[in-house]
Amino acid sequence: MTTEKDIKIEQYKRQLIYYYNILMSVILAIFGLIFTFIIPDKIMAWYLFGGLFLLDYTYMIVRKTYSVNFMVHSYIIIATLYNFYIMLAFWDNSIASFVWLIPIPLAAYVFFQRKYIFIYSLFVLLNIIAGYLISKTFSFNFPKHRPEDVRITDTILMVSNVAVISLLVYFKDKIKRVEIYHEIEAKNKNTGIPSVPVAEKAPFANELFEKIESVMREKHLYKDVNFNISKLSAEIEINSSYISKSIRAKGYPNFNNYLNRHRIECVKRLLNENDIEKVTLMYIYTEAGFSNQSTFNRVFKQIENITPSEYISSLQLH
Repeated sequence: MTTEKDIKIEQYKRQLIYYYNILMSVILAIFGLIFTFIIPDKIMAWYLFGGLFLLDYTYMIVRKTYSVNFMVHSYIIIATLYNFYIMLAFWDNSIASFVWLIPIPLAAYVFFQRKYIFIYSLFVLLNIIAGYLISKTFSFNFPKHRPEDVRITDTILMVSNVAVISLLVYFKDKIKRVEIYHEIEAKNKNTGIPSVPVAEKAPFANELFEKIESVMREKHLYKDVNFNISKLSAEIEINSSYISKSIRAKGYPNFNNYLNRHRIECVKRLLNENDIEKVTLMYIYTEAGFSNQSTFNRVFKQIENITPSEYISSLQLH
């Protein structure tokens, strides 16, 4: 039976395939143009443009007909074999050519069960070993490229690889959010209509709180004066009631208290990093997300048990 969770994850995986196809099409086109106009190599240029055509044409045919798993399994195998020629062609110029294979175990992690991470990691390793043995055993008449040409292709290759990995990580994160949400929901259903204490014992509360903390610290969401639990809910795509329960499970009375503690920590950090005689206190507290001084003073005293002026004085003494 297909559940709401399965449908949502399927949608994200298909979105990932769609955006990956666009990204790889752009990358192949860029390299094709480079080997056409900047580093003349007709065979490599045609090989890359051929791969671009095969990628897009095949995707248009199979995207609505075949399952996600079939498309990804097929692509990983074909793409790895397709890269084999490129790897051989650049083996003596740059070992960066097999960097294209690095995202494959990550793709297996996003789409499949754990065993496929091992299988495709081994598959990639065997391809690299085969490339090494063939390059040492046989002599090929591949073009030799200048060091400056290799630097160009290696730089674009590294940037492209970072883009691919970032895309995979981004969608893995979105899929993980769906899994956490539905695991929490399933736990709550199994316990009936839980009271707050029961819900707070859910084993997913810690994982959800870690996600909340990570997003708050990385994106500095607390600096938004109008930030609230609804905005956080939209940001991480988790129901606000679960967010609230996860935060209370960590000892915070409510979301506002949690938010204000982030803001006060930011204020203290800014006070330590800046000369208070050169910047205004208003700059400090507005930068941390407080809308006015009276609210800031009240919250600071509530959390730190001293006033902002007393805290500043203690810093000046040190």
